[in-house]
Amino acid sequence: MSLETKEFALKAVRLLNEKKAMEIILLEIGKVSLIADYFLICSGSSKIQTKALCDHLLENLPGEGYRLLRVEGYQEGRWILLDFGALVIHIFVPEERTFYNLERLWGSARVIDVEYLSTSS
Repeated sequence: MSLETKEFALKAVRLLNEKKAMEIILLEIGKVSLIADYFLICSGSSKIQTKALCDHLLENLPGEGYRLLRVEGYQEGRWILLDFGALVIHIFVPEERTFYNLERLWGSARVIDVEYLSTSS
């Protein structure tokens, strides 16, 4: 896992914090899967917020050296996936996040502490 990819993921965490994303978790999955180096998982309180989180990331992440490969689920807003290759971002409404439980599915992945990046209000 490159330090550049980790910094890119941490920038995404900061952006999600700016828009009050909930339960942000960064998983280093590169050692247990070939899918990506990192999964970033978070929740929005509603479909409107998940779309706002996605929009904020799309407005502020491009140009960082990572090309957006695809966006899935934006229309529905229940589970939005942003695939940047080395980083895959999952934005859920709480019900979908509980149902799919990616944290359990990828339980062998290392959790990166991002709590220190949260903004306090």
